[in-house]
Amino acid sequence: MKSLESWTMLTIGDLSTKTKVKIPTIRYYEEKGLLPLPERTEGNQRRYTKDSLEQLSFIKHARDLGLPIEQIKELIELKTKPDQSCSEIDAIVIRHLMTIKSKIKKLKQLEKELSRISKSCKGENVKDCNVIRSLADHSLCGGDH
Repeated sequence: MKSLESWTMLTIGDLSTKTKVKIPTIRYYEEKGLLPLPERTEGNQRRYTKDSLEQLSFIKHARDLGLPIEQIKELIELKTKPDQSCSEIDAIVIRHLMTIKSKIKKLKQLEKELSRISKSCKGENVKDCNVIRSLADHSLCGGDH
């Protein structure tokens, strides 16, 4: 990255290329208040600063980790208070981690059930297919999912 002395403003296309975030997504983040509205040229083109690039990189990484927009907003707000305890940040991440673990547990149950009904299908014809029967009759499933 360029030093501050030689830093030039970025167009939305440049910002998109550097962060690998699509232009409509950048505009969406602006609308949601995650990114500050950029300066505009006389020709009304957006111009982004180094701070905007860093903020968008932060948002992208948080989204890559599955954090929802509302939690990212909270993190951005907390980031502006550098002397505050990070306990709120930890709580956000722990809540998200618990959500991910719950989803993983659910996916494992789905995997187990799909594997079970798939393996139990011995029919050669659709009329004898246990997968079709199991999907049509939930009581044939091995458990709750």
